[in-house]
Amino acid sequence: MPVELFNNGHHVCLAFYDLVDDEVNHAVQANQFLVVDGGHGALIDPGGNMTYNELLMGMQRYFPSRQLDYILASHADPDIIASLNKWMIATPCQVMISQLWARFVPHFTSGKDYSSRIHGIPDAGMSVALGQAAIKAIPAHFLHSEGNFQFYDPVAKILFSGDLGASLMDHDVAAKPVEDFQAHVPLMVGFHRRYMISNKIGRFWARMVRQLDIEMIVPQHGARFVGREMVNRFIDWIEGLECGVDLMTAAHYEIP
Repeated sequence: MPVELFNNGHHVCLAFYDLVDDEVNHAVQANQFLVVDGGHGALIDPGGNMTYNELLMGMQRYFPSRQLDYILASHADPDIIASLNKWMIATPCQVMISQLWARFVPHFTSGKDYSSRIHGIPDAGMSVALGQAAIKAIPAHFLHSEGNFQFYDPVAKILFSGDLGASLMDHDVAAKPVEDFQAHVPLMVGFHRRYMISNKIGRFWARMVRQLDIEMIVPQHGARFVGREMVNRFIDWIEGLECGVDLMTAAHYEIP
């Protein structure tokens, strides 16, 4: 069952935390998101083939898939968008993804020309109209992909942060918000030190998102950060984190 992150009767944000059973599939836990405004809907990072059937069925209660406006993809990893071909066949959706990846995502399809439905987001980001709302594609380049976007919903005040904020945990635990930040750090730190590019980029990101009115940060893996205090603690943590190239030495580049 999806978790309602926000619902004011007209605008709804849903999270699907249980579509990847990591014990059965031996795949990384991943979250999928649906944003509905009136009669318009967008899926954020819908995932791979193992999530498709249950996501398609689970969203029907809130929004008919045949009316899906958009797939919003933070980047082009398989756990983000490998199910693309099925969505292109079953729905009329347009795909929004970094312009760096727009010509790579057709490799997830059957070879049919979908170029008129795949749109590159410029590096500076953009607003995507959804009903009476507008979802903002926020630059998050190298966090962790070269062309990477997060999606901010100003109605719900939710930042869908992609892999930034990811924590490694089972799907049944991931559905619960973070309650103890310090206890949660060990579930995040290894992933972030290896997958995120550098502290420099983390500082740029922190400075940018502090300008947004954020009530919730919701990553694509693991648990979400709810409330201003928890959101600010996460932003502060990223701002101070050494990661990626900060930690690389010549010893990492030796011929085995």
